[in-house]
Amino acid sequence: MLHPKMRYTYVGIDSHKDTHTAVFLDCFFEKLGEITFGNLPSNFSAFLEESEKYRLDGTALLFGLEDVSLYGRGLTQFLMTNNHSVKHVNANLVAGERKNQNYEKSDSADAECAARVLISKFSKLPGAEEDGRYHVLRTLVVRRDFIAKGKVALKTYLHSLLTIDFPNYHKFFSEIDGKTSLAFFLKYPSPDTLKDVSAEELSLFLAEHSNNKLGLKKAIQILLAIDETPPVHEIRNKTVRATIQQLQSNLQELENIEFDLATFYNEFGTTLTSMSGLDLASASKLLSCIGDIKKFPTPAKLARYAGVAPASSSSGKNNVQYASRRGDRELNNQFYGLATRLISTYDAKREEGAECRARNPFFYDYYHRKRAEGKTKSQALKCVQRRLVNIIWTMLSSNEAYVNPPMIAVEKKETKKSKPNK
Repeated sequence: MLHPKMRYTYVGIDSHKDTHTAVFLDCFFEKLGEITFGNLPSNFSAFLEESEKYRLDGTALLFGLEDVSLYGRGLTQFLMTNNHSVKHVNANLVAGERKNQNYEKSDSADAECAARVLISKFSKLPGAEEDGRYHVLRTLVVRRDFIAKGKVALKTYLHSLLTIDFPNYHKFFSEIDGKTSLAFFLKYPSPDTLKDVSAEELSLFLAEHSNNKLGLKKAIQILLAIDETPPVHEIRNKTVRATIQQLQSNLQELENIEFDLATFYNEFGTTLTSMSGLDLASASKLLSCIGDIKKFPTPAKLARYAGVAPASSSSGKNNVQYASRRGDRELNNQFYGLATRLISTYDAKREEGAECRARNPFFYDYYHRKRAEGKTKSQALKCVQRRLVNIIWTMLSSNEAYVNPPMIAVEKKETKKSKPNK
């Protein structure tokens, strides 16, 4: 009876913008051949035909790509459409194999190392994504992150502009990117633009843009805080207005993309947002990183893919466990962020001496039990991440909603006050 690995001819592919390089190996790691072909759909059929001369009799071609979502996506979809099995080979595994073989980095070496990983990790590698919806979700998630980062940059720049002429602007408006705040500074980008404005006129403007929440009291507060200052150069006013218009456009685009994201996310019918630590954005990012949960038959395989499963190094009686640096680092970051949110606490009234509550009592208690067992903070947090992998896997596999435990009050540790110098 043949070993399952003997049923395939293994093809590792190093994908790039213009060309792909494929290396063919048998199950004994012997090189059978190599093909370099263009990254165009018109080249893919010819590549498959040429691959037949390297396929061993009685075997099927099994492909392994390091990149199945960017430059290699078109080839991946083509291969799966033509009923070929495609595995996603993690880039860290390829780099590790190249180091073990002492190969110089090249397209051929990377393709061969991908094929070697394909053989050695035959049953552990996840299959390439078959459902195109996850690729669309990923596109929306990346787009939203890009817009959100732009929003932060624009707010920071606007803050640096306003603090020169309005050093205490935060006393007027609590949020720099609020609707009323942006409307005010768009019309009055510097103090000298308010020189001939009366309190009544300003109050009408504020009431119009704040749905009557602000009025004469706020107008008087602003005008009293404005000192007699020399006129600002018109270029500064123009720069402030242009920055605000960019920020307003960014906020509108962010609102549009979040609407599209919410609409598309609902098509998956998942229950991730039932967990208090996951909002729409973080749940969408987590789902886009995991993809189809059917790729992972067990939570352990998802943990290994996410780099959450601990690695061990043993020699004789010594056995040291450490955090694995392999796996999908972005997915690992998602589980790390979720873990830190779930073990955190907050002051119910946001006041000094207010009651402190655990956001998730189950994970808060679990984390501190691990700490009491002697684990470091990072080790205890890794245990929380591993527990979360089991829960997320179950939620996605069986479509079960998460039941959030009721919040509980926790004792606040008193901070040690430094003794005054005598």
